[in-house]
Amino acid sequence: MRGKNKTIALISILVVVLIWGSAFTVSKVGVTELPPLFLAFMRNAVASIVLLPFYLVVKSKGLAKKDPPLPWGKLVLLSLVGVTFFYAFFNISLTYTGAAMGSLIQGIMPLLIIVPAAVFLKEKITGRVLTGILISVAGVVMVGFIGQKDDKGSILGNILMMCSVCCWAVYTLISRSMNHYHPVPITFFITCIGTLLLIPGVLVEGWGEAIPVITTNGWMAILYLGILSSAICYILYNQALKTLTAAQAGNFLNLDPVIGSAIALIFLKEHFSGLQYVGGALVLLGVWLSSASPKEETVKQ
Repeated sequence: MRGKNKTIALISILVVVLIWGSAFTVSKVGVTELPPLFLAFMRNAVASIVLLPFYLVVKSKGLAKKDPPLPWGKLVLLSLVGVTFFYAFFNISLTYTGAAMGSLIQGIMPLLIIVPAAVFLKEKITGRVLTGILISVAGVVMVGFIGQKDDKGSILGNILMMCSVCCWAVYTLISRSMNHYHPVPITFFITCIGTLLLIPGVLVEGWGEAIPVITTNGWMAILYLGILSSAICYILYNQALKTLTAAQAGNFLNLDPVIGSAIALIFLKEHFSGLQYVGGALVLLGVWLSSASPKEETVKQ
């Protein structure tokens, strides 16, 4: 049974990274059509609606009946870092920087998960992983800052993307400590709460402006991001964390910068400077080194 659960978890996390890799380009299209916080609100509102029937089925069948009472304080924290702040930083950053560059900067995310996982969750970390961390950090600096030839706004966008990376690392580590809960109720409430917490930002963003008109491209971005990238992927990601360690889940996210940058370069015709290509290669080398570390057993809670 454990082997079957591990296989399901691996397939789930693979589907997640494939969808999330394309989300950079879709989000870039979305923020060109709609204000960034409004887009974040709409995608998560759609995700909440999609998750509702999943939650009702789980509740009606008593699938989460044996779970402990939900830790509402921790759920609010997860909502803030995994939905409200994450998508606020992510979407606003894409109004300044490119999708390909953003995806490579997010390539450091697995490394920000691995180190705290070793400290707080007692997951093992090797010298090879540490080497990968240093190489990837150097690559991110080259991609986002040293090799950046655009205006100061792009630097701001890269900093905001780093903030979104930090938010997701915190979300993963906290979620990993809740692997004894059924993933659907957790995902549903986190998404709903995070969506509501976006409302103040949306009101400030749109103060004095007309209500945004959603174009066909805007709706396509909202539905793709809300249904697939948010609702389905959050369930699969939280389900995978019931079996995989935080470090293992983080290692699979190494595919995101490869998929994301490739799609953006092909479909959005984005370009890098020479130093940024070198930095991107360092990021990928670093995350490859980190993903080659020995497999860990699930930590005891």
